[in-house]
Amino acid sequence: MSHASYTFYPDLAAEASIPRRGIHSLTLSEADDVDLVLFGLAAGEQLSEHAAARPAIVHVLSGDGELTVAGDTHDLAPGAWLRMSARTPHALVARTDLVFALYLLPG
Repeated sequence: MSHASYTFYPDLAAEASIPRRGIHSLTLSEADDVDLVLFGLAAGEQLSEHAAARPAIVHVLSGDGELTVAGDTHDLAPGAWLRMSARTPHALVARTDLVFALYLLPG
């Protein structure tokens, strides 16, 4: 639900589409210099190592995977949360269908 002064999602994970193969991303908000992008990855898919120009938060909503950030590897499960500085190298692999929210923060 969007209103002039707020946006509300009763179940953020339900907004995601998980493709049979590949990766689906959907930008849900671009307000006040904070972008919210919802990602759905099919099991076995991966995001190769990359870095964002802005600080970012990754919040896993459903599924399992593996995250490598700044050379450290972490298991991902619902509720996992990461905040990283701009230009921090990271990569992600979905072990099962995976949904996560990416918040791009002001630089």
